[in-house]
Amino acid sequence: MSWQAGAILILLAVLVGGFAWYERSRPASRIVALVAVLAALAVAGRVVLAPIPNVAATTDIALLAGYSLGAAPGFAVGALSAVVSNFWLGQGPWTLWQMIAWGSIGIGGAALAWITVRRLGRVGLAIAAALAGLAYGAFLDFSVMVNFGGEQSLDRYLALSARGLPFNIAHALGNAALMFAAGPALVAMLARFRERAEFRWDDRDPGSPERSSPNARPQGGPGRRPGARTAGAAGLVFLCLALIGTSPAADADAAVTEGAAWLERAQNDDGGFGTTRAEDSNVALTGWAALGLEASEHNPLDVGDPNPVDYLRANAGELRSTGDLERTMLVLAGAGVDARALGGQDLFKSLSERRRANGSWEGQVNLTAFGVLAQRAADRSASQVRASARWLRNAQNEDGGWGSRADAISEPDSTGAVMQALAVSPAELGEAATAKAAQYLDGAQEADGGWALTPGSGSNSQSTAWAAQGLESVGVNPDSVRNGGKSGFDYLDARQAPNGRYRYSRDSDQTPVWVTAQALLALERQPFPIAAVEREPAEDEGGSNNGSPDGTGDSQGGGSGGGGDRSSGQNQGGDGEGAGGNDGGAGTDGSGNGAQENSSGKSGSGGSEPNGDQGGGAENGSSRGGPAGGNQASGAQDRAARAQASADESDDMRRRLILSGIAVLLAGLLAGGFRYWRRPA
Repeated sequence: MSWQAGAILILLAVLVGGFAWYERSRPASRIVALVAVLAALAVAGRVVLAPIPNVAATTDIALLAGYSLGAAPGFAVGALSAVVSNFWLGQGPWTLWQMIAWGSIGIGGAALAWITVRRLGRVGLAIAAALAGLAYGAFLDFSVMVNFGGEQSLDRYLALSARGLPFNIAHALGNAALMFAAGPALVAMLARFRERAEFRWDDRDPGSPERSSPNARPQGGPGRRPGARTAGAAGLVFLCLALIGTSPAADADAAVTEGAAWLERAQNDDGGFGTTRAEDSNVALTGWAALGLEASEHNPLDVGDPNPVDYLRANAGELRSTGDLERTMLVLAGAGVDARALGGQDLFKSLSERRRANGSWEGQVNLTAFGVLAQRAADRSASQVRASARWLRNAQNEDGGWGSRADAISEPDSTGAVMQALAVSPAELGEAATAKAAQYLDGAQEADGGWALTPGSGSNSQSTAWAAQGLESVGVNPDSVRNGGKSGFDYLDARQAPNGRYRYSRDSDQTPVWVTAQALLALERQPFPIAAVEREPAEDEGGSNNGSPDGTGDSQGGGSGGGGDRSSGQNQGGDGEGAGGNDGGAGTDGSGNGAQENSSGKSGSGGSEPNGDQGGGAENGSSRGGPAGGNQASGAQDRAARAQASADESDDMRRRLILSGIAVLLAGLLAGGFRYWRRPA
């Protein structure tokens, strides 16, 4: 039996035993109700504070539940809050570990009450909460080592714990602050509530002297039978579940919809994309934007008039670098357009001619990876890319990753790209290598769930997207690869701005079009190559300007892609290159109508952002070549507006649901506590 299977069986046994213990303790129905309320508050405290890494009120509430109500209720509050909150934040193998961890904190709270006779002050409670947070983090670090395989040793555990230490400290400090502020008041309220709630129902004859004595009344309140109390508890449990009723899948879909809508709004009037809205279009960022749209099931041919494919066709003369050819071929395959005839160029032939005898492109890892993907998108078989796949396998580093070149240190960007290439190569060349690469990515993950381009540089959205795509391509669920309970998807979700775009990192908003496109690829779980996206149905008659230059129409195919190297801030081809100056060349409108030459040439601006992100790109000073071949009734702008409105409405409803649920639960708890506090003993 594996470590993982054995651990899961042990966790399940502990949970079953814990809940059986709670049930056999026969808690009063009002204690059951209070457990439900506290679990709901713990869920709300975790969800509301989710944007702050590893700070959650859940640990405090579980600790206080055990401290004030006893071990069994404390365990129930902690375990329930974990599983219920993960309906919102994401279920996975970590859920069982979190249930055990928070349930154990509840039991620890009961032990603390026994040791201190419930006489801890404000400072003592804050210290206990901080220690509970550190214990929780240490236990979850151990779960990471067990869940994701590899060496099971003290050294590896200490290495994992060292990476997560800043977030465990943040958890501890957050717990201490919350407990210092509200702990004593909550302890007093819970203690009084328990005193009023604990009673033994009197089944003696109603006429007996003992039953009639004024000192022999049930503590549960007059006229309240167990069935009525149980029904009230069930109602609170239902309210607890309703509090988190929004589906996480719906949240994810809404986030992607918002991102795609923002990307469409960033399109320029020439059909292309720049670094952001109104920045000059260039072929590199237009290609990346088109890939992001394809990942979110928007065919670029249906986005704008002119559309991104029109822009690429009109500016085909700027497709000079190997990365430009690879990326554009994959864009065209995802759009269902023939890459052998774009603006009078055969991109497939040009790319094939650049491949070296050893199978590589320019001796670069990422260019070779995207060369494989581009050729597979152009219907080349797996056996026809064998030489390139073998070169990639031989370039793998000892740690399982790849660098930008065969002799470069490993980084997630190139590793994720190669994993996608080997996933569509002969199996005997890719299986062992990609398994080792997945272990490398697991070890390289940062404490915030993301990945960094280089060690110590901090996580960024693009490296995180590369890693997620690579894992997805080889059958590893990116959401299952976590550090400190956070996945790459959690990192990307935290980088999304209110208007839908994705930020490069916590401190940088550079190249938002490129970053948003790559985030969409990862969040939509779309490794390269992407199959041709279905077109939107035409809404009116008329010619189409999306045919091939010879008027024969679009051909079908599959693919996607890009290229270029972002390591160490150097542009080594592909997406890192700026466009040079040249004549406009001839462009066609794609409908069989003739071409016209651009009125001016293109001037290149090159350059790169920090960490090698493309800065300027080609600046197009000309009008788009070729007359329109008819109206393309895509409805893209209307679709973007509808998607944004729907996402805004969904967010508003979710906020109202959360706030209403929290308000009702807090009001019920406070009103109930005040009522029983005012009643005579």
